[in-house]
Parts: sequence; structure tokens; C-alpha cells
Amino acid sequence: MKIPTETVQQWASVLSIQLRDITTKYSGSLLLQKKLKDVEPIIRMVELDGAQLVKKYSDDIERMLGSKMKSVKRLAESAEDADLYHDFNATMEFDYYNSMLINSGDEDGNYVPLGGDFPLEENEHFNQLLVNTQQSDIQVPTNVYNRDPNILNAIYNSEALNDVFINNFQKDPTLTWQYFGSSTGFFRIYPGIKWTPDANGVAAYDCRNRNWYIQAATSPKDIIIMVDISGSMKGLKMTIAKHTINTILDTLGENDFVNIIAYTDYVRYVEPCFRGTLVQADLDNREHFKTLVEDLHVKGEAKINKVRSSGQGSMCNQAIMLITDGAMEDYEEVFREFNWPDRRNTKWIACNNKGYYTHISTLADVQENVMEYLHVLSRPMVINHDHDIIWTEAYMDTVLPNTKQLFTTKAQSLLLMTSVAMPVFSKKKETLSHGILLGVVGTDIPLLEVMKLAPRYMLGVHGYAFLITNNGYILAHPDLRPLYKDGRKLKPKPNYNSVDLAEVEWEDKDELLRTSMVRGETGSMSLNFRASLDKAKRPLFLVNDYYYTDISETPFSFGMVLTKGHGQLMFTGNVSVEEGLHDLTSPDLSISSEWTYCELDIDPHHRKYSQLQAAVRYLLGKEPDLECDEVLLQQTLFDAVVTAPLEAYWNALMLNNRDGVEPGVETAFLGTRSGLMRLLRYTGLETREAKRFLTPADKDNLFTVDHFPLWYRLAVENKPGRFYYYSEPLEAFRDSEAIRDSEAFRDSEAVRDSEAIRDSEAVRDSEAVRDSEAVRDSEAFRDSEAVRDSEAVRDSEAFRDSEAIRDSEAFRDSEAFRDSEAVRDSEAFRDSEAFKDSEAVRDSEAFRDSEAFRDSEAVREFVLLRRSGQTAPGEEGFTL
Repeated sequence: MKIPTETVQQWASVLSIQLRDITTKYSGSLLLQKKLKDVEPIIRMVELDGAQLVKKYSDDIERMLGSKMKSVKRLAESAEDADLYHDFNATMEFDYYNSMLINSGDEDGNYVPLGGDFPLEENEHFNQLLVNTQQSDIQVPTNVYNRDPNILNAIYNSEALNDVFINNFQKDPTLTWQYFGSSTGFFRIYPGIKWTPDANGVAAYDCRNRNWYIQAATSPKDIIIMVDISGSMKGLKMTIAKHTINTILDTLGENDFVNIIAYTDYVRYVEPCFRGTLVQADLDNREHFKTLVEDLHVKGEAKINKVRSSGQGSMCNQAIMLITDGAMEDYEEVFREFNWPDRRNTKWIACNNKGYYTHISTLADVQENVMEYLHVLSRPMVINHDHDIIWTEAYMDTVLPNTKQLFTTKAQSLLLMTSVAMPVFSKKKETLSHGILLGVVGTDIPLLEVMKLAPRYMLGVHGYAFLITNNGYILAHPDLRPLYKDGRKLKPKPNYNSVDLAEVEWEDKDELLRTSMVRGETGSMSLNFRASLDKAKRPLFLVNDYYYTDISETPFSFGMVLTKGHGQLMFTGNVSVEEGLHDLTSPDLSISSEWTYCELDIDPHHRKYSQLQAAVRYLLGKEPDLECDEVLLQQTLFDAVVTAPLEAYWNALMLNNRDGVEPGVETAFLGTRSGLMRLLRYTGLETREAKRFLTPADKDNLFTVDHFPLWYRLAVENKPGRFYYYSEPLEAFRDSEAIRDSEAFRDSEAVRDSEAIRDSEAVRDSEAVRDSEAVRDSEAFRDSEAVRDSEAVRDSEAFRDSEAIRDSEAFRDSEAFRDSEAVRDSEAFRDSEAFKDSEAVRDSEAFRDSEAFRDSEAVREFVLLRRSGQTAPGEEGFTL
């Protein structure tokens, strides 16, 4: 039957009117508009100055990061002074708190050696971990002997850091982890924690392998790795050589440059595309080199010819690393020309050219011996006493016990952190010329805390802030997604910390923005921007103004975005504190838990408050020492007063409607730019379809440090005075029994072909689904292993009698299907030609022995054929 166009238009018009009437009634939008009109005389419109804002926020970030650098400098000075006045004691006996052994007892109930009583208590500032803020403790890798005299002397020296750790934390309560990584291998961490080994009981963490340690211990490096692939390197030697190269590559970072040359009776670059060039040792290049090294094979005789490399590199520390089982000659002429300004073997080559020689005999020796080269490259810094402060790229601390929990509770782009670190040198006069590196001190800075200094309410609904390094890699950006889903688990992506700005700000086609920020310039530009919302299902076309500048004394640049139009405007209104407080404490009101209305980390006693509690106590004068955002609090009070009539209106609708609200109306809600929300549930949780909507787990629809709610972002681009309608994704309702049992849902081709839906137990066992002819006849549904094995589905009469299912070879051949008593007893199924011809079914012993099978007319016909000597279809292998 053909439906006239006019009829469809009429239906659409009626639906439109009904939707508008329902939403107008239950949202209270007309009342809110009237209230805003009433307060219009006290509203002031402010135009935001992007250049001024970017300077203010960058200055705030600079001050914050500067305070972390001062803390690290105090640690370095204390560690060097402690070593200066300490004489090495080869017979030292010293007990310390070993983080693996603390609070551990033996069979008699006594503390194990290096264990001892170490009080731990949960601390909100440290992500609810059990910590001891009065004491640091020591982590020693399993491959390092924890009673070695060198270890004991170094640990004894580092005890002086305890007081500095505590003093730093008191001066700057926003500090997180502080630590000292020793060149001997131990790791002192404050506050003290209980270290958890891996599943095998091994403490594999070695601070000397961490990026912060390597970068601080050495300046940027230009490295050429030369590996001998001659015939003498066959077998274990080549395996050790490859492992050594990979370990060296792991010590390099994005500020280093590298190339690898393989030589036998001729010389070749392992990557011909990099021939004669030093390339940046970023993650992609390092992984590429590892793949090429794995494919190296031994051949011929080792002989080094002339090798020349171009490319500027870092122009700092430069070294050639030779990996071989022995050199044929000493190449004295080469070293005289290039290395000796004034004036036979590999050891001679190293020791006469300010280098380092070591013999690696087993795979287990590789890690420890490779790390020694860092001490060689640190000598110039030690001798010159260059205390260069380094900042790492963004990284995810996967060592801490609750990292996996954080994955699901924080914005992905702000799970990362950066570290600031500084080398610690020996200042003893007798060893000063030797250039002895004692270790590295550092502290971690969560990028979440840095980005909070550019508050969301000032940037507007589509605005955002971001940070990049001097290499163009992202530190923080709302479009940086460092995690991926592996089954039910979230895991870090392999290259999550080497994502270039050009990969997320792809509208910057000429990379003008990236280039300016990498150079540390200050400026602004406008770009046409296409934003995607709701998991890239809804595009928005915007014009964004970008403002950027550098962060002094760091390798970072800060940028922020304001959207042209409403993104550059902000209205404010003044109300009295008394009037605002009355409405701010309404039960239906909440403010964003992730925004900073008041700074709770400065005083530990304030950490027990929520943001709303802190704001109320500050406004009441009960906590005058709190540092609060006066502009944001004033805007929040104004919004609370203006939106207060909605609470009474919504409650009146519920009380005055005897028959209840309209079917399907579940929630009324509103949000304002200050992060304030009002919410009323018209229905109880048990009858609500959208059970997750606007709950704490529904991050997409809440005000977070990372974004405004999805519905807010969609609505602001709508024409003023009109409602914006959008649907929740189907996935949210697939587990609803009412929806699964609806005929429209079962007969949907998209639903039938969805493997995730077919394999869900709730769907397979739904009587309505089993009885739907459209679903049963879907090839994708019939061939689903999960469906074939579902007893409830197989035993349904409607399912057994489906011709399409009887003809499905994949279904007939499933053992679970053949052995179903209900299927065997189905007369319609037994008499089907498709069933008779199924070899798999005839071969089923359970089926042949069933009474229903023997009495089947189809089977009797088969026996008659056999007795007459004729060939029955599929006869081979069949016995009676």
C-alpha cells in the first residue's frame, strides 16, 4: 500500500507539535526564559581577550612548574652535600626500609630483615594509595644485591633526603612523588609505599632504565652503533649483539639522534633510507631499527672501511658504539685524524679515546653493562658541574598499583604525567676529574593539575587548552586518546606519548601553528575547524581562534582555543552571597566535581571536602584560608538563583499530576557555563530505560575537566529558543527485555546481523526472538555458534519448524543441535529433505538411537532403498 506524501507530512507535523509540547511542559524552559528576562538589567556581557588569557594561564603554569624545579634543586644539593662528607665504609652494616619487605613477618611472627614496622595509611592526594608521608623507603631490583657495600653506603648517604622530601611537601602540598634514583641501582621514593612485585615475585623495575634518569644523566646524544656481522659472530654472539643494540636503543629519547651500521667485508646501513644520516631517536624510529636488527645475519669477515655520516644531530655528546667479538686492527690513523687533537684491540680503541670497554658473555649481562655507557657520557656534565634540569615527554605511570583503576575514572587525555629531574654529582675534590655520577633526583607532575590552571568555564563550550613539547609531541590535548580497549581491559597504546600536534590539529594543513609553537613563539591565528561529537557521529563546523606562547625554563609551549561567536563572550551577574547560598544548597543542584572552584590540595585538611562543600564553607566564612576562584563562585551563585524556580516547577508537575507524567518522560535537567546542574527524576530507577544517563559513570554527559556535556555542546549550536533532539545509541538498550521482545527490533536486518547481539544469552533465550520468522531466517543468525548451542533456542517449536534453519548446513552439522531431544522429536524437521540429506545428522549416534528417529518416514524410506540395493544419498559411512 502506498502512503501519500501529504499523510506522512501530517504525521510529522503532529509528532513535532507533540514533542515540542511535552518538552516545553516538562523542561520548564519558558519559566527559565522569563527568569532570565527579569534579571537582564543586572547581566553584563564580557568579551574575552584571548591574548591576555593565554599570557595569564602560561604565567600560572610557569609558576607551578617553577616550584617543582625548586624542590628538585633542594634534593640535588642535599644529596651532593651528604656524599661530600661521607667516607666509604666497606664493612658497613645498615638497616633500611626495603619497600618489598616492609611489614612482612617470618613464620615466628618476627619482622624479616630490612622489613620492620612501616605504618601506611590511605591518602587521597596520592590516589587513595596506602602511603607513609613521614618516611621514604627503598626499592631494589631483584638483579641487584641489597646488602652490597656500594648499595649500603649510597643508601646511608641518601637518608639525608628524608627531611628534604617532607620539607618540600610542606612548602608545596601539590607535590606528588619525589624520588632519588641511584647509579648503584636502588630507588628511594617518597612517600614510602609497599612495592608489589610481578606475578613471579620479581622486582623488575630499575630506575636507571627510566627515561627521566637517562635524560638527566646525559645530555642529548648522537650515537652511531656499529655491529659486526662476520662469520665469527654466529650463534649466541649474534643473539647477544642484537639484544645489546635493542637495550642501547631503549636508552635513547626524542632529543637523541642515532643510526646503525652493520659491517662484515663491506659496510652497509641497516636502513638504506637513512644512509649517511643521523635520525631522531623517537619511538617510531627506534622500533623500526629493532625490526631491522632482528633480520641481521652473519656473513664474511669483519673489516671496517670509511664511513661518513651527515646530518647535524644534537651537536652535543657524540659516540660510536662498536659491538664485536674482536677488532682486526686498531684504526690508529682514523682516531689520530678525527679524535686526537694533539697527537690493538677493542679495549685499546675505547680506553685511548675517552670511551668505555666491557665484555658481555651472557644475555643476563647485557642490561647492566649497557647502562655503564651513561656514566661515560655524563662525565663532561659532572666535570663542568652542569646541573641541567630536564623535563620528560608525557608518560603513563604503569608501576603504581591502581593505574588500571584510574583508566576508568579519569579523562584519558589527562591520565598522563611529566617528570622534572636533575643529575646528582660527586663534589669530592679527589674524584672530581673522574666525573662520578651519584644518581638523579626528580618529581612527577600530573598533567591534570597543570591543565586545571586553564579553567574550562573561561574557554567556553567548544574551547580547550593544550600543551606540546619542543619536538611537537602532545603533552595534553582533549583529542589525545592514549588508551585502547583490549577485550574488557583498557591498555596504553604503543605510541601514545609520541603523537604529533599535526595529527590532532589536522586543519593546520601547512603546520603553521605547529611550527610556531615548536619554535617557542607567541602569537595567534584562526582556522576553520570541523569538530566531531558523539563518537564522531555528529559534525560541527566552527571557526577557532588559536592563541599560543612558550613556558619559560621548560621545553613546553601552551596553546588555547576560543570559538568565534559565543565562545568569545561570557555574561556575568551579581547576586548577594546570602541569596545565592540559599539556592546553592538545593537537593537537586550539583556542581562539577572535576572543576576547581576551590583549591583543596594546598591544605591537607581541606582534602576531605567535595568542591560543593568547600565552596559553601568558604562563602559562609568557615574556611577563610581556602583559595577559591572568585569569578567562578560568583557566576555559580548567580546561576543557582536564576535556575532556582525550576526546582519548584518540576516538583509541582510530579505532585499535581494524579496520573503521573507522560509515558517515556524520565528526567528533567539543565546545565550552565559555571558547571552547575539541576536534575529531577520523574521516574524511579526500576522503570527508567536510560538508567546510566547523568550518573557519575556517564562521563560524556557531565561537566568534566576535559569537556562540557554532550547535550550541552549539541544544544548551544542550535537555533536559540528551539529544542535539540537526539537519540541515545541503540547499544545502551540492547539488554532491555521489552526492546528485545518487540517485533520491530527482532525483524531489523542490522540487529539480525550483529554478532554481539546474536551471541548474547539474553537475546538467544528470548521467546519473542525465537518465534520471529525474520530473525530465524537470517543466515547470520542461523550460523552463529552461540545460537546453535543455546538449549532454549533449539527447543522452541517455532525455531525447529523454520525451513530456512533446516536448510542451514552450518546449523545441521552442529553436535549440540543434533543431540537435542526436542529437535529429534520434531516431525516437520525429520521429514524435511534437507534434514534427510545431512550426512552429519545421519552419523550422530545419539540421533540414530532415538525412537523418534527410527519411526521417521524419511528414515524408513532410506531403509527401503538400502534393502532394494539402490544407493541412498550420503550413504557412505552410514550404518544401521
